[in-house]
Amino acid sequence: MKKILSVLFVLAAVIATVIFLSNKCGGTAEADTDYLRIHVRANSNEQIDQQVKYLVKDEVVKYITPYAAQCTDKQKAMEVIGGILDGIEQVCDRVLKENGFSYTSKASVRAEEFPTRVYGDLTLESGIYDALIIELGSGTGDNWWCVIYPPLCFTSGTADVKYRSAIYDIIHKFFK
Repeated sequence: MKKILSVLFVLAAVIATVIFLSNKCGGTAEADTDYLRIHVRANSNEQIDQQVKYLVKDEVVKYITPYAAQCTDKQKAMEVIGGILDGIEQVCDRVLKENGFSYTSKASVRAEEFPTRVYGDLTLESGIYDALIIELGSGTGDNWWCVIYPPLCFTSGTADVKYRSAIYDIIHKFFK
């Protein structure tokens, strides 16, 4: 009887683990509700395309910052950024043209799956996130990324943003 209970317990643990992992690793189509990311994807990994990607990024950050500063939650950020996509594309296309590129950009706000990314003390686990995606030309090159909401890259300098890890907080409370 003990063997049967042990086998059932192990089987239940394996099934629970499989269900948990399938939900963590793409089994769910829901976007992370805490962040609105930004990705600027270069035309290619050629050095010249990577360089212009950073020039575009700088101008897009300048353009978006005043808009992002008025956002009090992620939903508002998605609405505001979604409403200025044409302006974002115009900024990108101007920078591309000024630097001698014939290809243009495409900006959209959509949910996509992303790998784990680290930005300073902030780690965004792999998963599906809402993001402003800016594709330069084919958009097949390496990307620059950051977070629009909460404002990680788009701050006016007046807010003192501090990020915390929920896992760290739980572990810290446990060992107190």
